[in-house]
Amino acid sequence: MFEITQTDPIEGADPLPSNPTQRLTGDHDHGVIAPLTAHLESSGWRVDREPLTHASGYTDPETRRVILADRISVEQSAKTLIHETAHIELHHIDSVEEYRLHRGRMEVEAESVAYVVAGLHGFDTSSYSIGYITGWSDEDITVIRDTASRVLAAAHKIAETLNQ
Repeated sequence: MFEITQTDPIEGADPLPSNPTQRLTGDHDHGVIAPLTAHLESSGWRVDREPLTHASGYTDPETRRVILADRISVEQSAKTLIHETAHIELHHIDSVEEYRLHRGRMEVEAESVAYVVAGLHGFDTSSYSIGYITGWSDEDITVIRDTASRVLAAAHKIAETLNQ
């Protein structure tokens, strides 16, 4: 592993993106949106779409709503719905104060779950997920390692829901 300042650019190579998270652009939900929406609704949640400018989605525990941005692709919507479902399954939103205190870890967990579950359902979210996880972990690999068991447990639970 090298620090970026220890490297030289490759002639003719594409420059590094200024934004490490590249939204997904596909028009296929890979069988995710309908079953996850049904699962959430059966648990008393609503899934809505709204105009959002700074996020692909969020979970509002007070109104029990998962809000997805109305102008993102179907594939990004599916990944975001997995991410928001992970927040619910991992109990991140049970306490807003706790979420605020540990937001970085919780975002790493939710996006890691989205990455794993999406991969199990045939779509690659690495162009978005890797940068997102790296940013929220402050590039600290121990954060990712320390969350692995919780991530895998939630990923298995969500994957089971999608496979029913």
